Amino acid sequence: MRYGLAIDIEYCTGCNSCNIACKQEHGYDAGTFGMKVTELIYPGVAEKVQIDFLPFATTRCNLCAERVSGGEDTLPSCVRHCQGKCMAYGDENALFEAAKKMKRPVMYLK
Repeated sequence: MRYGLAIDIEYCTGCNSCNIACKQEHGYDAGTFGMKVTELIYPGVAEKVQIDFLPFATTRCNLCAERVSGGEDTLPSCVRHCQGKCMAYGDENALFEAAKKMKRPVMYLK
């Protein structure tokens, strides 16, 4: 069984709490990321613009394996600290069910 993250980008505000929580959890320096939030800007019509924020797990992401398995918490740090509450963690079956309820889901499976 694989575990991962489901993220509803419809509700991500780009606050970077997931990024900061990950850095603090793993002691990463300023240029190293486990989670990274990318800003996507789409020029619009009639002076409107759409901005999406896409949090994604980099190759350094281990889903906080030590934290989750050590009983300290049942959630990776990024999910625990997500201000938009738009991230879910679990096994792939649970994530597929969670994604069905999301407006714009993206998934990361490890």
